[in-house]
Amino acid sequence: MLRFSAVSMILLGSGLAQAHAQQAAAPSSPSAFSVSANLSVASQYRYRGIMQTNNRPAIQGGFDIEHESGFYLGNWNSSISWLSDSDPDVSSAVEMDFYGGYKFPLGEQFSVDLGAIHYRYPGSYPDGYTKPHTTELYLGLGYGPVTFKYSHAVTNLFGVADSRNSQYYDLSGSFETGFWGLTLDAHVGYQKVRNLEDGSYTDWSLGVTKDWGAGFSTGIAYVDTNADRDLYTNSRGKYMGRSAVVLNLSKAF
Repeated sequence: MLRFSAVSMILLGSGLAQAHAQQAAAPSSPSAFSVSANLSVASQYRYRGIMQTNNRPAIQGGFDIEHESGFYLGNWNSSISWLSDSDPDVSSAVEMDFYGGYKFPLGEQFSVDLGAIHYRYPGSYPDGYTKPHTTELYLGLGYGPVTFKYSHAVTNLFGVADSRNSQYYDLSGSFETGFWGLTLDAHVGYQKVRNLEDGSYTDWSLGVTKDWGAGFSTGIAYVDTNADRDLYTNSRGKYMGRSAVVLNLSKAF
């Protein structure tokens, strides 16, 4: 969801200097679009606090296209195993997220982010299986380093039958510590799952990120939830909401 940041690469057109006593060629304007990409390796993948790779490493990456007006489109992908870990008859090893929206300032201190995201899990599923593909609409409100984001599912939520209109509430902050270039990252979220008894839960995390320059960064975070142990235990006997320390190495382009 969450999910992790990339450094934008701005494409600039070059201007031609005006020559004395000669008509100069018109300078080209900077591009209104910016493109960025990211690639990372994580010790495991957690989404909204829940285990996605059964405590195994994950490879992740994506790209974003932004317009100076505030509109954006993007794609992010990760290796996963949670579907086959929960049902051996399912074969799906990749999560693909497609999103787009509009972000704009509100006054001098606030920002607003409106958009939609579609989670896609290509693979094979047995007959009668509720497929995990999910679409959410979201509204984010930022104030300085703090962001509150509300997500609303307009489809079933990650394979839970009859779970349309589930919601997720996300309060996150990223704070410069002033020490060794470290950033403190804090998060608390609440996942409301419709029509699933004991399916709703709270998750939280606390970590630090170090920017090494040249697009490289590393992070470490403690992640935990209060998800129901019986409901969130997969077919391999792993409690998917257990506490964990997650490490990652990222490169932004």
